[in-house]
Amino acid sequence: MLAAPLLAEEVAGEVAHGASGIGALGIDLNSIIAYLVTFAVLLVLLRAFAYRPIMGMLDQRAEKVRESLEQAERVRAESAAQQAALERSLDEGRQQAQALLAEAREQAERYREQQRASAEAEAAALVERAREEIRTERDAAIELVRAGFGALAVDAAERIINRSLDASAHQDLIDEALARSESLRGQG
Repeated sequence: MLAAPLLAEEVAGEVAHGASGIGALGIDLNSIIAYLVTFAVLLVLLRAFAYRPIMGMLDQRAEKVRESLEQAERVRAESAAQQAALERSLDEGRQQAQALLAEAREQAERYREQQRASAEAEAAALVERAREEIRTERDAAIELVRAGFGALAVDAAERIINRSLDASAHQDLIDEALARSESLRGQG
């Protein structure tokens, strides 16, 4: 509030001294020129000592930001490439696991088939051996019966001879022995 009355007194004093033109408005031309020269010197000094270093720092900062952005983009691209490689690797691993599993199943099926065929062959061999043993035992039994029959025929002949010398009785016994012999051969 004190500035306004002082300014009014100064303007009134200059008007009283007969100032005219710019001076009548309260503007001193010498002061303006001094202000303009001071402003120009300050502008040159600021441009020389402050503007260039500040602009250099701002350019460096912008370059650092640009490099950081480029590096971030590279890292993102590398990360995406690594992620894709990892996905491919996982897919390949899954496919290999599926292939191994399928191969293991095939081998298990082949092994089962081989075991089944081996068991069937072994069973067939056992059956054949059993049949052979049965044939051998049957042939032995037939031979035993034949040997017994021969002894029985000799025994029957001795009894006949001891009992009677009748020719018709002898013929009946011989016919009967031959008939039994033929029936035993037919069974064998």
